[in-house]
Amino acid sequence: MNPGETTDPSVPPGPLTHLSLPDSSEVRLQNDGPSLLGSWTRSPPEHATILREGVRTCLQQRCEQTVWILHAKVAQKSYGTEKRFFCPPPCVYLAGPGWRVKPMQDQVHQSADTGPTVCGYMGLDGASGSAPETQKLNFEEQPDSREFGCAKTLFISDADKRKHFRLVLRLVQRGGRELGTFHSRLIKVISKPSQKKQSLKNTDLCISSGSKVSLFNRLRSQTVSTRYLSVEDGAFVASARQWAAFTLHLADGHCSQGDFPPQEGYIRYGSLVQLVCTVTGITLPPMIIRKVAKQCALLDVDEPISQLHKCAFQFPGDTPGGAGTYLCLSTEKVVRFQASLCPKEANRALLNDSSCWTIIGTESVEFSFSTSLACTPEPVTPVPHISTLELSGGGDVATLELHGENFHAGLKVWFGDVEAETMYRSPRSLVCVVPDVAAFGSDWRWLRTPITVPVSLLRADALFYPSAFSFTYTPEYSTRPRPPNAQEPAPDADALLESIHHEFTRTNFHLFCPT
Repeated sequence: MNPGETTDPSVPPGPLTHLSLPDSSEVRLQNDGPSLLGSWTRSPPEHATILREGVRTCLQQRCEQTVWILHAKVAQKSYGTEKRFFCPPPCVYLAGPGWRVKPMQDQVHQSADTGPTVCGYMGLDGASGSAPETQKLNFEEQPDSREFGCAKTLFISDADKRKHFRLVLRLVQRGGRELGTFHSRLIKVISKPSQKKQSLKNTDLCISSGSKVSLFNRLRSQTVSTRYLSVEDGAFVASARQWAAFTLHLADGHCSQGDFPPQEGYIRYGSLVQLVCTVTGITLPPMIIRKVAKQCALLDVDEPISQLHKCAFQFPGDTPGGAGTYLCLSTEKVVRFQASLCPKEANRALLNDSSCWTIIGTESVEFSFSTSLACTPEPVTPVPHISTLELSGGGDVATLELHGENFHAGLKVWFGDVEAETMYRSPRSLVCVVPDVAAFGSDWRWLRTPITVPVSLLRADALFYPSAFSFTYTPEYSTRPRPPNAQEPAPDADALLESIHHEFTRTNFHLFCPT
């Protein structure tokens, strides 16, 4: 708006953001095909309505499909003819209601087949893909409706000289259609657990507060007796089949259970810690983590914890001079074990096999998409991932830059069910024009509360990629009179607006718009 212009306060303002295509020589709109580097694109008008209805349905019915790969941070190398299977074994979860929705291209081929619709094959990257080097995953439905598969016989031999590798998951739908190839995070190869006293000068194998870990127990070091600390039906169990990832926090003895003040740093033996299930949020009471050697808890060791170390968890508050009680398994139950002091060394507590746990850091990676709108049978990978958002401009035009990975020229950014003009910059950068807030409803001019819409991506063949991000249009306080038929604002609307600041969080953007 020019400073010299006058406006009627009863007339609603114009659009918050627009591209001003007719008057701009710097912007070129292409309606067909994938975007070229540095050019703005949007879907052809004849497709826009169909796409919008499809995206709206996808958002309302939550048709997303999520592939979740869970694995350890380190893997022990096998030597000669031995096979040290990865422990805990890499596992895959298929979550989301979209797995039960037939893609559009498959709806004309209705089948009476029952059973799993997807099978998987997991191996190491760089492998030839032959049968001995990959393992087939048979997915089973869990009580929480997720599908679960586990690769129990994967290992890395000493012939493989790499220091790091990734797991590769190949998913195939019933009928042979390739769904996609998914990669894990990097896994560090070690020869054996370090027996030396750990130093914070080399933190590659140390475990920090707030990191994810898994705990497992082996009676008499037998692989067939391995049990993993897990959570089932709201209770901690020792499972021979599934393992869970736990967030390991440095705990404060003065805080209530579940309240974790920020405490950074690497965890040392003798620290008070708390384990929180990453899926359910269920916690164990605060416990003191102890180093284990020759089936004894070492009560005077304070060195940093390392990957694949043997450890024990002592419940605090025991009688002074006693050996204490420790976290223990009894078949599938998790119980307490009363230890006894070592007769020869007072700084050691005698444990049983079931109280000795092996600790290892874990990683997870998620891929979310929806094939319910897809019109071609192309693989869904590589799945684009948004890591950060960067807002620029305002007033007449505002742009949002998406930073991440696996971007390409065939992607469009969507705000809710509204498509945004999109420019492809690089595999790590997309830029879009923030849509006019009027696109989300005719009453936007008089709204007194924010409008929040999810940010997602749509491929050229209508493959939908949801994200963890959302965008909020926040109205500013205005004395502009409302039309006679406008809805009365809520009594606390102005107080709400005064409390909202121009902010960015990991999952939400706020954009102030005049009302």
